[in-house]
Amino acid sequence: MRKLAITTASVMLLGAALSLSSVVPAVYAAESVDCNAVMQELGQGKSMREVASDMKISVGRVRGCKKRAARAAKAEQKTSPGNTERMNRSAAARAAGSSPAASPEASPAP
Repeated sequence: MRKLAITTASVMLLGAALSLSSVVPAVYAAESVDCNAVMQELGQGKSMREVASDMKISVGRVRGCKKRAARAAKAEQKTSPGNTERMNRSAAARAAGSSPAASPEASPAP
């Protein structure tokens, strides 16, 4: 009898935990922000406070979108084709034991 009560309580507790865990993503999804729209509004010259009031979100969420966009731009800059090519050339020069400025092509002919 005691084992049955413990098993029943465990199953009820598990059911409660599962039902609460399914609610959490729904609440998070309701608070998600369209950062592309936020950045578009900021690009039009609106202040963070104006964008927040227009989109009915907090200024902190606008600031978060702005930071996320800055991080994405920085990552894009690191992986741009021209930058990657320069990094590869300098790595090859280091491997050869010379700097790009000391290469024979860069030195004047005597």
